Amino acid sequence: MLKPLLLAATALVLLPAAAPPADPVAAFGAREGVLDASLSPSGSKLAFIAPGPGQGNMLYTVDIGAGTAPVLATTASGSPERLHSCSWVSEARLVCTVYLVSEAAAIGPVGASRIIALDADGRNLKMLSRDSRPDDLYVSFGGGSVVDISAGDGSLLMARNYVPEAKIGTRFEDKREGYGLDRIDTKSLSAKVVEPARKHASRYFSDGQGNIRLMATRDIAGATGYESGKINHFYRTKASRDWQSLGSVDAISEQGFFPIAVDPKLDIAYGIKRHQGRDALFSVTLDGAKRESLVFSHPQVDVDGTIGIGRSNRVIAATYATEKREAVYFDPRLAALAKALSRALPNHPLIHFMDASADENKLLLWAGSDTDPGRYYLYDNQAGSLNELMLARPQLEGATLAPMKPMTYKAADGTEVPAYLTMPIGGAQKNLPAIVMPHGGPNARDEWGFDWLAQYFASRGYAVLQPNYRGSAGYGESWFKNQGFRSWKTAIGDVNDAGRWLAAQGIADPSKLAIVGWSYGGYAALQSGALDPDLYKAVVAIAPVTDLAGLLQEARGWTNARYVSSMIGSGPHVSEGSPAQNARKLKAPVLMFHGDRDLNVPIAQARLMEGRLKEAGKTVELVVYPKLDHQIDDSAARRDMLKRSDAFLRAALKLP
Repeated sequence: MLKPLLLAATALVLLPAAAPPADPVAAFGAREGVLDASLSPSGSKLAFIAPGPGQGNMLYTVDIGAGTAPVLATTASGSPERLHSCSWVSEARLVCTVYLVSEAAAIGPVGASRIIALDADGRNLKMLSRDSRPDDLYVSFGGGSVVDISAGDGSLLMARNYVPEAKIGTRFEDKREGYGLDRIDTKSLSAKVVEPARKHASRYFSDGQGNIRLMATRDIAGATGYESGKINHFYRTKASRDWQSLGSVDAISEQGFFPIAVDPKLDIAYGIKRHQGRDALFSVTLDGAKRESLVFSHPQVDVDGTIGIGRSNRVIAATYATEKREAVYFDPRLAALAKALSRALPNHPLIHFMDASADENKLLLWAGSDTDPGRYYLYDNQAGSLNELMLARPQLEGATLAPMKPMTYKAADGTEVPAYLTMPIGGAQKNLPAIVMPHGGPNARDEWGFDWLAQYFASRGYAVLQPNYRGSAGYGESWFKNQGFRSWKTAIGDVNDAGRWLAAQGIADPSKLAIVGWSYGGYAALQSGALDPDLYKAVVAIAPVTDLAGLLQEARGWTNARYVSSMIGSGPHVSEGSPAQNARKLKAPVLMFHGDRDLNVPIAQARLMEGRLKEAGKTVELVVYPKLDHQIDDSAARRDMLKRSDAFLRAALKLP
């Protein structure tokens, strides 16, 4: 039963609050203060990852009830390893995923992961991923994945990559190959095979009670070695170990039932499937009958996932985003709690359940808004209390941030395009310097909430408009169309219409209009100049795609080549829609940033654009950050990027 909610008078703040920022570059450029957080099985201990120097980070643990200072359990230097996430496998032990990007001979930057386990004080660190051996036929970059931690005794279910050996003159080589699943004791490293290695297996789904109920396998096209884009799913009933077909999905066209989670009580699998042109949440029974039911759909937007909490990852809600992120709760107690929290935290309407104790009496949650980067709380149902634990961005505590307003504007063909407008606080609200900021992806969308880039530019006096142009995800099949590459004219047209709208409304001074984007947003920023060279007076592109043919070529050495080929397509648009092939059309000065270990968009894309612009006699500067990848996840680099961007825009737009 839900007890009355009491907001604690004194908060346990693990990261100290800072004074209002005197230097916006330092405050907004700092990495987020909490990168990941989790509760121990009892709910009395917390683990969280905080940023360190460069790309590095640090794992802390703390006894919440005792009120003691956090203990530094371990660190990752960031050169190249980084802690990605950590979870408690017992009251005294954690399992963490380590991510790294390094340079491989003849290949270039490659990403890899490894999984480790360690005590809460950092002792007894063990590698759980399988090590490479001298006789392995090839190197496995993936370190596997944690599938189930529900036991609570320090063991877990973990999927691991098996690579066969090739020993000459002996019969003792290990011939196992593919993705298998083991139960591993994280202290002794003793392991028991639960699912044998399967060559094309790609994922296993647990029911949160230690039982594997679903399996996914990749379909390979003939003898090519390339993935066809088809994924086959299998399930087993409660009473059997035999796998039965659940069906197949097409990852390229996004058709079919995409499993997300298993509910053992209802004996169903939850998954996403297209319904009336939009993604919806469905369930399929795992009793042999495979009865499919619609769980929840929304008439305007896609349902994009579920919320799972606790050690069993119990599904409690479906999620979607209209103007703001929303949830439909299946659990009456948590639905009531969500309402109580919204009353207790009226200035923090975005509330996310992050983790729970084994009995779900204690809940870790995050709450934030457009003008608050967020803070972490511990809710105790037995006590009916809510205690603040940590600030997501302590450097901004006390700072006055600019509200983000959901709105729409009309595209040239009359289509209403959803967007978010962030205006600078105080002063004039007309004839401002303004920035159109298209999001990345393009299979993504912007949402209402804190955005460090938009807030930084608003603090510097710019109006910022973030359009969810056609080609964005979340608005259904007809809005997504052929993504923002094959249908680039529509997507970039919407982006440029955002700039025209700012000028027509009198918000922007047309002579002081700029465009800033990251990844696909950087592509859109550059390509906007090819479509309408006179609209924007300055272009900032971060890690941009600039040449579609180059992306196709880059993918040919990898198994996902068919997916990339389908995303980009073929025909005249490959050249017409590539900024590097149309560099001569751009008039505005261009500033680009790129990490030289970017796995999403190779730095060759920015270097090609720089060369083509220089050949055409245009004004361009490319800033390269050594050993950084797509996210440029380094506070010093981000501060440098903000400072250079503002100086560049002020010079180009002739601002004081």
